[in-house]
Amino acid sequence: MELFRYRKAYEKIAMGFLSYIPTEKMLKKLKETITLYQEDPNWHLYLLKREEDFIALVGVMVDEEAGEWTLQHLSVNPSYRNEGIARYLVDQMYEKYGHLTAKGTVHTRMFLK
Repeated sequence: MELFRYRKAYEKIAMGFLSYIPTEKMLKKLKETITLYQEDPNWHLYLLKREEDFIALVGVMVDEEAGEWTLQHLSVNPSYRNEGIARYLVDQMYEKYGHLTAKGTVHTRMFLK
């Protein structure tokens, strides 16, 4: 499995994964979220690829000044759920941002250690 940093070419794929999240179902909200990841340098979106297919997405907001990162979005293709993919993605974020304190939102804190 390989983690890819979001780029504009992945926009439709990312929006598809975000649409699995109940709070992101509306098109207007999806576009606002994608814009955040595209324009705000503190918001980082990653897609996970297994072989030829993207199978999951994770998004974080990093605040170096506050010394923390917040797990904002986590979405796994339904065909790959219950395989530990979400845990793998969260572990990858801990590796990447381990020097900072991890936080979650109301919807994502259950995935943190």
